[in-house]
Amino acid sequence: MPNAAWYLKRLSKMSAGEVARRAEDQAYKAAWALPALRPKPSPALKGARFSSLLPHGALEEVPAPAREATLAVADEIMAGRFEALGCVREDMKSPDWASSPASAKRAPLERYCFHIDFRDPTVTGDVKQVWELSRLHHVTVLALAFALSGKERYAERAAEHLRSWWLANPWLAGINWTNGIEVGIRLVSFAWARRLLAGWDGAAEVFEQSALATEQLWAHQAYLAKFHSRGSSANNHAIAEAAGLLVGALAFAWYPESERWASLGAAWLEDDLALNTFPSGVNREMAFDYHGFVAELALVAAAEADRAGSPLRDTTWERVARMLDVIAATADCSLQPPRYGDGDDGRALLLDPTANRWEALLSVGRSVCGAPDWWPATTTGAWSSLLGSMCAKHPVHDRPLQRPSHFADASLSVLRATAPDGGEVWCRLDSGPHGFLSIAAHAHADALSIELRHRGAEVLSDPGTYCYHGEPAWRSYFRSTLGHNTLEMGGRDQSVPGGPFLWASQAASRLLALRVGEDGAASEWSAEHDGYRSLSPPATHRRTVRLCPDGLVEIFDEVETAGEHPARLAFHFGPSVSAELVAPCLLRLTWAGTGAYLTLPEALTWRLARGETDPPLGWYSPRFGLKQPAWAAIGSGLATGRTRLVSTLRFEGAG
Repeated sequence: MPNAAWYLKRLSKMSAGEVARRAEDQAYKAAWALPALRPKPSPALKGARFSSLLPHGALEEVPAPAREATLAVADEIMAGRFEALGCVREDMKSPDWASSPASAKRAPLERYCFHIDFRDPTVTGDVKQVWELSRLHHVTVLALAFALSGKERYAERAAEHLRSWWLANPWLAGINWTNGIEVGIRLVSFAWARRLLAGWDGAAEVFEQSALATEQLWAHQAYLAKFHSRGSSANNHAIAEAAGLLVGALAFAWYPESERWASLGAAWLEDDLALNTFPSGVNREMAFDYHGFVAELALVAAAEADRAGSPLRDTTWERVARMLDVIAATADCSLQPPRYGDGDDGRALLLDPTANRWEALLSVGRSVCGAPDWWPATTTGAWSSLLGSMCAKHPVHDRPLQRPSHFADASLSVLRATAPDGGEVWCRLDSGPHGFLSIAAHAHADALSIELRHRGAEVLSDPGTYCYHGEPAWRSYFRSTLGHNTLEMGGRDQSVPGGPFLWASQAASRLLALRVGEDGAASEWSAEHDGYRSLSPPATHRRTVRLCPDGLVEIFDEVETAGEHPARLAFHFGPSVSAELVAPCLLRLTWAGTGAYLTLPEALTWRLARGETDPPLGWYSPRFGLKQPAWAAIGSGLATGRTRLVSTLRFEGAG
């Protein structure tokens, strides 16, 4: 639970205008605690019906593998099992909307939502798990299973869960109304559940003919229209809220307020998407999982607008195309993107849970916006097929002629080479901003960190995120400097944390040099950051990474200071990599039938760590909610005057 010091730090990150707007929001929240002062739901217009249907023949275009995969997941849900955030729930026949399998504590469902401290696990238990279930992604999977198979048992279960949720979570009561992002995503799920259940005789009875449903749909939209994230919180939450409002108002245009809500949602979405995105298309949060999440939200909302005959502006579609170009340009040979910054596996709309989300995004982009020749090949799944069918064609022609290796405004670089075995060597480097807005909520203290992959296998890995709430030691580790492939100095992070989603100070990085060939491929990168200028005496960390044509990787770290500071250089290896210290400064790495030698700086004393807990060290999070031991090499010593540390990675066959 945040203390007074946290609230003061948080307040210091707000402008006077933001403070005033938040005070106004708080006044409404306080007044609405009294039922007599809350807005009264508008009844649905007489004769309301759902008209935002899939185009004729769209379901028949879903490929057979996607059909089979969706039905397999739906059958698991019918049997009572569903995986969410790394945890398999076993209560899916009759879900408990307030509980998490990982916590004995149930979150409040009866208390007024704005009186619940959702940051306090002693009050809510594992709140992310509770919220994730109430995004109702499993309902859209069940609805799609019905649409693809015609088997009514899927539709009946989906309807049962919708009614159960609506009854257990009345307007403004309980944990599931505390956060606008959850309300927005839930509206998307409602819209797609109704769309996919259109062929079922009971669909209208569940939705437009039900006073329970129409009041809930009104309440979700009224909430989003009143409370919109802004100022220092106007990140992906603002996009999800706007997208949810737009989708809800267009799909359920049954209320006197619907036209106004749709206009408001569209305006917020387009404005916030512009604010959240660099001109190059890179998401400003410097957390690539959220780049994908925001791109999903934008596509889902834009598809709804197209289907309603109210398309978003051409400039918005151009921005979406640039976001997809970034994914195509930065993904490795296995269509996996960078892992930097926070990631919680958030989805705007879940249809085929086993599909590669990045491939699905590119597949929609290819069919709707067109794709440059350098884009990777993609296949179509249920999500990309159905979403694409909702969209008109929006060709975007001003695209890069060759695959970009550097996005200057975000200072995000990807180096590529070929290993001796012919496999791709992929290397991601970042010398851009620490994060977005004054709190940089989803950033990590990872300035000048490196990710390196061979044939898609993570060799030097970004450890991931693992958790947000309730486990402060693990939250701190996974976003710490020592938890990344970079240099820690003075026993502290480069950027100073002020809370789990707040940075009291932020390191500023800058690119010094980048070598790019005629084909647009980058082979050498150099940058520095000022995160250690606050040490006494101040220090500067510079790093150069060189990727040689045969896959040889050279990493040069330089420290410049007038005194001396304790320093630790970390290299974290992917979960498939085994590490052995064969000499004091030589590591033998093996993975997937191949290997490499990592020569380490002799000025440091090296040791291997794996799965340590006090304090945490040597861990990898494959996705939110999961962690596993992984090897890490930690070199300790002193940085004095002008220190130069050289590390060299040689793949097998490189000499």
